[in-house]
Amino acid sequence: MVFSFSDKKSVNVQIYIQQSPSKPSLLQHGWNGTYNSLTTAKSGRQTSLAFVHSSFEHPEEVYFVNQIDQLSLPKSITNENEFLTKRFLPSGTTYQWKNTNDNQTIEGVLHYPPGKFGEKNLPLLVWIHGGPGAASLDSFAAGWYTWAQMAATEGWLVLEPNYRGSHGYGDDFTNAVRFQILSGPGKDILDGVDRLVADGIADPKQLNVGGFSYGGYLTNWLITQTTRFNAALSGAGAVDQTSNWGTLDLPVFIQDLLGALPWENPQIYLNQSALFQMNKVQTPTLIVTGAEDIRVPIEQSLMLERSLKYLGVPVELLLFPKEGHAISNDPWHGKIMVRENLRWLEKYGRKV
Repeated sequence: MVFSFSDKKSVNVQIYIQQSPSKPSLLQHGWNGTYNSLTTAKSGRQTSLAFVHSSFEHPEEVYFVNQIDQLSLPKSITNENEFLTKRFLPSGTTYQWKNTNDNQTIEGVLHYPPGKFGEKNLPLLVWIHGGPGAASLDSFAAGWYTWAQMAATEGWLVLEPNYRGSHGYGDDFTNAVRFQILSGPGKDILDGVDRLVADGIADPKQLNVGGFSYGGYLTNWLITQTTRFNAALSGAGAVDQTSNWGTLDLPVFIQDLLGALPWENPQIYLNQSALFQMNKVQTPTLIVTGAEDIRVPIEQSLMLERSLKYLGVPVELLLFPKEGHAISNDPWHGKIMVRENLRWLEKYGRKV
């Protein structure tokens, strides 16, 4: 069996082989970065392999090796993204810090604007992945959901935190999100921002936050916990876990994360809902969602918009017609979303 799997405590996705279920999986040494879309062919004892690979500064291409132990010397099959390699691209690296409550090590991906790797006092965007069972990786991504590198090309230092609940750091870390689905990851992220400021990397007067899906959940939560962020980008995120449980298409998702049904433990639903702390929010917020989203029903975004309007906080709602949670029916919608996110950051995020 040949498969790709996240290295434990790493943002790399590497290739492993396993001869049988009773034998251990063995790492096959190749390039740093992310391997996916593996296809194998076996001839006698020889296993050839085709795969897609990318890393921070190398876009995806298809590669081939005659033998799986030759991963460090693959043959390039495609050149579809060669034009990107000729551009002035952001530089990526990993960044680690501690959660000051429990001393848990948290890792994230840090994207520097082109030509500014290692510079100090940069304007920051924290872009939070969804899931929570996902991870930001050593890969080259260019889409409406994974647009951190695109934001970096506009001059932003972008932190993608792999908060507790993320994959790739062991089962205990993934499961640590339960019962504290916002407060736990939220503290992870805020401590990461504090560390970037303390290290002189991020400008404390130009801090911004955003995310989509579960990243939207956390964005909505974080703007109730601090007024340090100049701007927020809330993508299809929940604000009230009780009504979210009652209307989304996978109620077991919320039930499992909180460990109870709403009437069994109403307090945990209350404690992990941003709606009941909205009076603390001062951050101008752009909200985006699909009009037909049932994974995070649009009512959650409508409640957030109404709350911020009542509070007099600058807010805009961008509602994409005939789109569900994936925003995949019309490719222009993803482009518009990124454009409006960048517009909002320029309008509010660079205030000093």
